[in-house]
Amino acid sequence: MPVRFAVLAVFLARASAAEIDFQKQIQPIFAEYCLECHGPNQAKGGLNLVTQDGFLRALKSGAHAVVPGQPASSALLHRLASSDPEEVMPPPTKTKRPSEVEIGTLRRWIEQGASWAPHWAYRPIARPALPPGPEPHPVDRFVDAKLRQNGLDASPETDRATLAKRIHADLLGLPPTPEDVDAFVRDTSPHAYESLIDRVLASPHFGERWGRHWLDQARYADSDGYEKDSPRPDAWRYRDWVIEAINSDLPIDRFTIEQLAGDLLPAPSPEQVLATAFHRQTLTNKEGGVDQEQYRVEAVFDRTETTGTVWLAHTVGCARCHTHKYDQISQREYFGLYAFFNNADETNARVGTSSEALATFERENAVHLRKLRALETKLTAARAALSERFPVWEKEIAARMVALEGRQTQSVPLEMGAPVAQSGAVFHPQEDGSWLVAGAQNAQDVYTLRATLPPGIISGLRLEVLPDPSLPGQGPGRSPGGNFVLSEFEARAGSDGPLLKFHSAKADFSQTGWNVAGAIDGKPSTGWGCGGQTGKPHQATFFFVRPIDGVKEPSLSLSLVQAHSGGQHGIGRFRIVALVGESVESALPVEVSRLVAIGSEKWTHEGRETITSWLAEGDPAVSSLAEEFAALEASGPKPPLMEVRVLAERTKPRDTRLLHRGEFLSPTEPVAPGTPGVLPPLRAREGSAGRPDRLDLARWLMAEENPLPARAIANQIWMHLFGEGIVRTPGDFGVRGERPSHPELLDWLASELVAHGWSRKHLIRVILTSATYRQQSVLRPELQRVDPRNVLLARQNRLRAEGEIVRDLHLAAAGLLSRKVGGPSVFPPMPVEVAAVSYANNFKWTESKGEDRYRRGMYTFFKRTAPHPELMTFDCPDANVASVRRNVSNTPLQALTTLNAATFAEAAQALAKRLLASPEQISDAGRMERAFRLCLVRSPRAEEIRVLEELLHEARRFYAAHESEDAKLGGEIETAAWTATVRILLNTDEFITRE
Repeated sequence: MPVRFAVLAVFLARASAAEIDFQKQIQPIFAEYCLECHGPNQAKGGLNLVTQDGFLRALKSGAHAVVPGQPASSALLHRLASSDPEEVMPPPTKTKRPSEVEIGTLRRWIEQGASWAPHWAYRPIARPALPPGPEPHPVDRFVDAKLRQNGLDASPETDRATLAKRIHADLLGLPPTPEDVDAFVRDTSPHAYESLIDRVLASPHFGERWGRHWLDQARYADSDGYEKDSPRPDAWRYRDWVIEAINSDLPIDRFTIEQLAGDLLPAPSPEQVLATAFHRQTLTNKEGGVDQEQYRVEAVFDRTETTGTVWLAHTVGCARCHTHKYDQISQREYFGLYAFFNNADETNARVGTSSEALATFERENAVHLRKLRALETKLTAARAALSERFPVWEKEIAARMVALEGRQTQSVPLEMGAPVAQSGAVFHPQEDGSWLVAGAQNAQDVYTLRATLPPGIISGLRLEVLPDPSLPGQGPGRSPGGNFVLSEFEARAGSDGPLLKFHSAKADFSQTGWNVAGAIDGKPSTGWGCGGQTGKPHQATFFFVRPIDGVKEPSLSLSLVQAHSGGQHGIGRFRIVALVGESVESALPVEVSRLVAIGSEKWTHEGRETITSWLAEGDPAVSSLAEEFAALEASGPKPPLMEVRVLAERTKPRDTRLLHRGEFLSPTEPVAPGTPGVLPPLRAREGSAGRPDRLDLARWLMAEENPLPARAIANQIWMHLFGEGIVRTPGDFGVRGERPSHPELLDWLASELVAHGWSRKHLIRVILTSATYRQQSVLRPELQRVDPRNVLLARQNRLRAEGEIVRDLHLAAAGLLSRKVGGPSVFPPMPVEVAAVSYANNFKWTESKGEDRYRRGMYTFFKRTAPHPELMTFDCPDANVASVRRNVSNTPLQALTTLNAATFAEAAQALAKRLLASPEQISDAGRMERAFRLCLVRSPRAEEIRVLEELLHEARRFYAAHESEDAKLGGEIETAAWTATVRILLNTDEFITRE
């Protein structure tokens, strides 16, 4: 007995003498019991336990909470240990109380001098020295050192088949083929494992797998959210950008800067502007009657808080309404971050539909441009040759003008059948030969007419627009004010001849900005109008470049195109007259007539170009070349462009103000863009007029002296390879978050990431090559007792596949999965009842056909208010806020889904047919071997074969006796029996678990 007491006394003496670590032992006590009232937000009684100055300064009462080396004089200990309900802290209203052990720890800390250290996450990252040990890999040095401290050993390396499955699952989210596994197992070279990693990292599916991790943080979805939840047809283009960026190993600092501020980079590329769609994944409220400013502010809140969660790993949103209760982020600092995003506007940009499509366009366009340049050279030469004809032409035209002097054209109304309107409008013939339009009117319309020409030379046409009492404001148009806009006046010889050219047009009146020349310029955005002179008749005359012989060309097709963007500006009453004969006016445009009159010796360069163009119009050879050039130009490849939602910086910054309690209607004092004071300062770059913007913020985030982003990103990468981060609260590195289990390892990984150019693939490869990653995942009895959560990493973790991957695994095993990368979202089968209710308003869920029916789960259209139920059953995030870590549940509904949902039932049938169609396996045992390799990546055990063979035989007997049932599972007894059998494999825990 005396010996036992002596040992205990020695132990207690050592525990008492051991130096207390403020970060590990004291700060967690403060965070748990004290900071809600005595932190950055409130500091009741003048006590702030977050900073050293805060707990050493005198309180309002004059006492000191902590007096280093003097526990008896420290009010903190007195209040914690008090039994007086008026004095005790936490007060009796709080249910949590510190234990005697915790109070004793505080007492020893004060006795030892109350040392303080800044919170671990804010300390600069310094590459730590490797712990001593025999392990060659740096990661293993850190992990094994801690295992030895706790009397544990690492687990052995797992078998090669499991390792291949693990690598493919973690990097691609897909199973390896049996052939891939066999090749790896047989490869005896010393670098076989590293070669496997490199092959898998080079797969285009790597960007899909790791892109999906990022899209969780980007709160990616294909719809707006809120009640309307309208689709976003362009959303997928940002998803493709993410996949391509990760596949190309775009350095994470550039990956960050382009998404936060790609539009502010010098001469940004369309892809860099597209990257800013990261912060256009915010929700958009299109409900009637909402205050758009309120929801603009909500979107800016979201951008601020998402940035804080993803890159700073802090719950920044807790400082929106008041200073953070636990972390050193004041409300003013919150709005400093908010100010960066408050100066951005939501806009659209035109970008390529994909980099591949753009590359194809550029190749095809280069060929097209060579053809165009060759034809342009011929056309230029032909036009230049016309100048040689100037002297002859000048004499001929002067003589012609003399001959036409004094002649007048004769106006002859055209004979025509009833016009036809695209809108379905009705045309009523009038006694004067005009047509009155009534009935339907579209925003844009075309009147088509067939006319018979009088005999003789037709030099032009006159359109007369006439008022009528039945028209608004007497007309002559059908707009509410009686106006019209004639966008184009077109004429063709016969019914389908080429367009006839007009050399000029004149009108008795043209509205300002709507000159009659706009009716023959080929531009739908221009046209002739009569605003300001409505209620009166008007006329426009159009002169042909080449007069028409009414005998040789007895008919015309006419089109009156009315495409005004304001809509419903059609002509209400009109008549068309032919100009028979020629005159000086009809023969030449006004400018050509003027040049002829002054003589060629006075022509300027511009004048000679005018004459050349006029001669070219009338020259058959040049005109033919010009038409060929125009046709070739129009036939060129079109750039594959689309509009996407992006951000753009405002020219004039918004006035950002701190919002009282976060209410958008309660602005208080102005706030300038800024960052939390606990982190290194941000400095505006040159050229930003002293006011930092989003580009400055992005560069500050990725600056080497900023300790949070590198730690946060390294922790996220580790988490995706082990299921848990070194910090198990990846979105909260603050005092209420968990401390890193291996702080030195985290800093080593962060420094390794930065030192190698922020390469995501490099850091992943480093982790994968460690023995720690390659361990078995078996839970040994001693680990269950000592470390059930596997914090010390004495084994790997078993991880259930995410919702999208569960589906992918089924389709891959069945041989159905499409390996196509990128493109618009798809619509796989969905329960009819869900689709009928959730997709009944703004668009329908129409199941995709062909290959798109079997695309990877990450391409499934994601509607925020009604996501695909299979995804949500397996814990996919709802995309309303950034998700840095997915929850994992284990429910009966998941088993029912994989047993009965249409996609999984179809996969089981397809797998059965795949096995039956395989020429290599003709026996039941052989097919089962193949099924195990396809589904579980391993060979079956004898007992497993025996059980499944019994099931298969029983299924055959059942379907032979119940022929109506086999139709449900494939249509034939053998297919139905195998379908029932493979469903067992597809519904094992092992199938959807990464070992």
